[in-house]
Amino acid sequence: MARFFGRIWQYIKDMDKILFLLIVVISAYSLLLLKSVSRATDTDYFKTQLVAVVLGLVGAWILTLIDYNAIASFWYLVAGFSVFLMVYTLLFGISIQNDDGVNAKAWINLGFTTFQSSELVKIAFMITFAKHLSVLKERGLIKKFLHVALLGVHALVPMALCHLQGDDGAAVIFFCMFLAMSFIAGVQLRYFAGLFGALLVAAPLAWNYVLSEYQKNRFTAVYNLDNPVIARGDGYQQYQGRLSIGSGQFWGRGLFEGPRVESNQVTFQQSDFIFSVAGEELGFVGCMLIIVLLVLLLIRTVHNARVARDPLGTYICVGFFGLIAAQAIFNIGMCLAILPVMGVTLPFFSAGGSSAACLYFGYGLVQNVYLHHKEVDGFTLRRNR
Repeated sequence: MARFFGRIWQYIKDMDKILFLLIVVISAYSLLLLKSVSRATDTDYFKTQLVAVVLGLVGAWILTLIDYNAIASFWYLVAGFSVFLMVYTLLFGISIQNDDGVNAKAWINLGFTTFQSSELVKIAFMITFAKHLSVLKERGLIKKFLHVALLGVHALVPMALCHLQGDDGAAVIFFCMFLAMSFIAGVQLRYFAGLFGALLVAAPLAWNYVLSEYQKNRFTAVYNLDNPVIARGDGYQQYQGRLSIGSGQFWGRGLFEGPRVESNQVTFQQSDFIFSVAGEELGFVGCMLIIVLLVLLLIRTVHNARVARDPLGTYICVGFFGLIAAQAIFNIGMCLAILPVMGVTLPFFSAGGSSAACLYFGYGLVQNVYLHHKEVDGFTLRRNR
C-alpha cells in the first residue's frame, strides 16, 4: 500500500502542475457558463459537460501512463483507425441539415449519444504527423521536396475527408496544425511561400466551384451585419451574438442573470457562441478571462515543447498548440463578427461531449511529454549531489 501511494505522490511531483491547474480552472469556468445556458433549454449542458470532463481527464491520465514514444510507435494503427473512422462516418454517419443550406455528415450515432469523429482524429493527427516529422528530421530529409510534398499529402487526407463530410471548419483546423508543426520542424520558408501562392491562385476557383452557397453567404454576411435583411437572415447568429456581448459592457449583467441567455436569443450559444454568454453575463472582464486562460495554456504548452526530451515530444506539443490556438482565434473571431461563422468550437469551453473529451486527450499527450522530459532513452536524468 505504501508503495502504491508512493507512486501516486511521485506522479504528482513529476507532472506539470501549472498545466493541470490551468485545465482545472478552464473546466470550472466552462461548467459555470454552461450551467447558466441550461436555463434556456430542457437540456442540462452542465451535466453533459461534467461527464465529458471527467471522462476526458481519466483518458488523459491513462495516456500519461504510456511513454509517448511507445504510443507513436504504433502510428500506423492510429492512422489506419483514423481513416476508418472518418470513412465510416462519411458512409454511415448522421446528417445534419439546416434551412440555410448546411449539410454535414460528421457524427456517429452511438445510441446514447453522438460522436464527432474528426475531434478524435485531430488528436490522432498530433501523433501521426509528429511521428512523420520526427522520422524525417532524424534522417535529414525535412528539406527535401519529395518528403515535404508527402507531408502535405499526410495532412490532406483528413482535410479532404472533413470536406467530404461537409465539415470544412475542421479541415481548416487540420491545416493550421499542419502549418504549425511543419514550421517548428524546420520545413523551409520557400515551401510555405509556394503553398500560400498556390492558395491565392486557387482562391477564385474554390469560391466558384468548392464553396457551397451558404458558405459564400456567411463570408458576405459578416461584413454586412448592419443591413437589416442580413441581420435577420444569414447574419442572424452573429448579429445576436454581437448584441449579447455588447450588452454585458464591462462587468456584465451577472452570472445566471443574462436575459438574452435565458431567452436563448443566440442560436447554439452553448457551443459555437459560448463566448457571447460570457460577454453578456460577465462582460468585458469575463471575455478577457477566457482569452487570458487560453493564452496561458498556450504559453505552458510552448514551454513543454521547449523542454521536451526529443523532437517527437516537441512536435506533439506544437500540434496541440496549433489546435487550441486556431480554434480559439476562429471561434472568438466569428463571435466578434470579425470572421465568418465556420462551425468551430471554443476549446474546453463549448459544450460538446466528443469535442471536450478529445481535447483532454490532447492535454494528456502534452502532460505525457512533460512527465518524460528528464529522461533519455527511458532513463531518468538526476543531478549529482
